[in-house]
Amino acid sequence: MRDARLLVDALRNPASVEMLDSGQWTELISIARAESLIGSLAHRVKDVAVPDRVRAVLQDAIEAHDLARQQALWEADCARRALAEYPSKIVLMKGTAYVAANLDAGVGRSIGDLDIMVAREDLPVVEAALLDAGWEWVKPDPYDDQYYREHMHELPPLIHRERDRMIDVHHTILPLTAAPKPDAKAILDDAVRLDNGLYVMAPADMVLHSIAHLFADGDLAGGLRNLWDINLLLRHFSEADENFLAELQSRAQIHGLRVELARALRLAARIYGASLDNIGSVETAISDNLYVRRLLARDGYGRETRKLTRFAFYVRSHWLRMPPLMLARHLWTKWRKGGQQPK
Repeated sequence: MRDARLLVDALRNPASVEMLDSGQWTELISIARAESLIGSLAHRVKDVAVPDRVRAVLQDAIEAHDLARQQALWEADCARRALAEYPSKIVLMKGTAYVAANLDAGVGRSIGDLDIMVAREDLPVVEAALLDAGWEWVKPDPYDDQYYREHMHELPPLIHRERDRMIDVHHTILPLTAAPKPDAKAILDDAVRLDNGLYVMAPADMVLHSIAHLFADGDLAGGLRNLWDINLLLRHFSEADENFLAELQSRAQIHGLRVELARALRLAARIYGASLDNIGSVETAISDNLYVRRLLARDGYGRETRKLTRFAFYVRSHWLRMPPLMLARHLWTKWRKGGQQPK
């Protein structure tokens, strides 16, 4: 059965798509859409000869991304204006940060919610300002609210009542219950100011945030897109700074993410063929085979496959987030409240 390797090959070597037949193009586009990489794929093959009907689909994806990019930057500016009286740093995260900083990782990148990071002690001030500016709680449930505030790395999500756009306000990059304890103060201290007054993380922290999100928190859902981000960020920053490896390793030590960094380097090289000449050699790990199996778990229709592997990583994601007794209590509480899937 075909998996998502068809998409990986197209991203690694855009010229390879010239050999695809009609059925393979249908599969490639289906997988790319399912993995939220259709915009990235469209930009990668923009200068490659493709069938006219495919070109139309890819052009639509490029135009959709251009609109999403404008919306993301507009939403970031709305947050900036809502927090105009807030004197400290507002750090953009994830896709919005990539496009705001004009990075290759932002080209064609799908962007959902607006994610920002502020100092934890300033959360009450930021929260009040956003509520005054028209945002409201998505999850008004008291248990969810308490759980977010006591154990998570962000406030409960907010949505703007008029624009219907969500914002996630972070104070660190991993749940407080996770084993790694990233240094949030170091991230904020070294954040880089943009011309509009907002900030993005310093290069090494930006890479490590993406790595933490993929390997130390979630169940690898959307993993091909996140690893593509990591691949592009590694390429960009290592080419711009010959000392980037040393900085990356140093920051990984500070944030407790050395193991995750090593795995990210191995998988970026293995899946996307990342040239790691400036990042050092990468060793192999037998467990990487399981990660590859999970990351590529799509069929030619874009449907999820390898259910047992997916479930194993789902269980792993909750195991990473909290100790066993706390996890059992959390799952029991959520089940009693109606069988909602734990957040």
